[in-house]
Amino acid sequence: MQQSLLFLLIFCLLQACQNTPPAKGTTDKEGSFAYDYTQLKAHTPLILLEDGDRKVLLAAAYQGRVMTSTAAGMEGTSYGWINHDLISKGEYQPHINAFGGEERFWLGPEGGQYALYFKKGDPFDLAHWQTPGAIDTMTYPAVQKDKTQALFAKSFSIENYAGTRFDLKIERQIRLLTEKQASDLLRIPLNAVKWVGYESDNRLTNVGQDDWDKSKGVLSIWLLGMLKASPNQVVMLPYKAGGSALVNDAYFGKIAADRLIKKDSVLFFKGDAKSRGKIGIPPAIVKPLAGSYDAEKGALTIVRFSYAGDTAYVNSMWEIQRYPYRGDVVNTYNDGPNDKGEQMGAFYELETSSPALVLKKGGTYRHVQQTFHFEGKASDLNVISKHVLGVELSQVPNF
Repeated sequence: MQQSLLFLLIFCLLQACQNTPPAKGTTDKEGSFAYDYTQLKAHTPLILLEDGDRKVLLAAAYQGRVMTSTAAGMEGTSYGWINHDLISKGEYQPHINAFGGEERFWLGPEGGQYALYFKKGDPFDLAHWQTPGAIDTMTYPAVQKDKTQALFAKSFSIENYAGTRFDLKIERQIRLLTEKQASDLLRIPLNAVKWVGYESDNRLTNVGQDDWDKSKGVLSIWLLGMLKASPNQVVMLPYKAGGSALVNDAYFGKIAADRLIKKDSVLFFKGDAKSRGKIGIPPAIVKPLAGSYDAEKGALTIVRFSYAGDTAYVNSMWEIQRYPYRGDVVNTYNDGPNDKGEQMGAFYELETSSPALVLKKGGTYRHVQQTFHFEGKASDLNVISKHVLGVELSQVPNF
């Protein structure tokens, strides 16, 4: 009888252990892909693209946004910055809903006489800045999806500061890249490192009754990646040799010399989310590349995008502009306290834009971008950085 009771007790204990959820920090350690996936799926439907350890997480509710990715499976590093606190509240915020995500779809221009983020007659200040709902809170439904790609589509209208109305359709396809596709794009083998890569193919179509006209303002496709900041994160923006004087570093005031270093053909910018600042590269000196490197974590990020030599880009400066089509092609932003001492989060951004889109009725433009994350030894990462960005990692300053 005693043996039977003992057996029953042991059986019950074993069952209890099997039914007990894993302790937090084992399978969903904060900072891991598993943690972000678990947190997000409690609040919004998700689409998981995966090929072995390479995984990319998408959310239709946030305009078909790439929320995060990993190169090393569910327990691997999660690269996208995600505002879990805001998402869990389930309440919209004024000005912007900074949900996060390592690649989101926006439209430009932000400021100026053809701005999309300010109402006609309003001053260009933070109190009057408002992200349009169509690119902030609107869902872009997935119309196709499988294990390695998803296509999102949405039609809507939007009006600029000058009162011009735009009727448009957005189609946004995200696909996980195979090793062959990634190697062909970068023209380098990737067998020495862990990596993940994905491509976003963004199509904007003028579905209105009129051709778009620069004199009334036009739009641009704008892709922004919110990536996790760290004390050792350094953004690298290569540009044409001798072009440092054309770099735009005046968006949010002067950037301290100990946070920004301009070399002859590349700039280095500290991505630690401790000081708010933004930088732009204009078409005259642009190379269709951007990157970042964290030496302590052994992580390299590279962004590539389509660029065909266009020179007219919308200007997003918060002012009535003398030259509304002398904007930037590539931007980087480091978050930090604003003039009220408030901050969105611990992230930095890599951003790319299409040209100013003077579309005929029924016309379509495509802006294609690839994002890669690499993990490995400094020597192996240096081979990739030197080959793709033209930057030796030994050049990267220790700010």
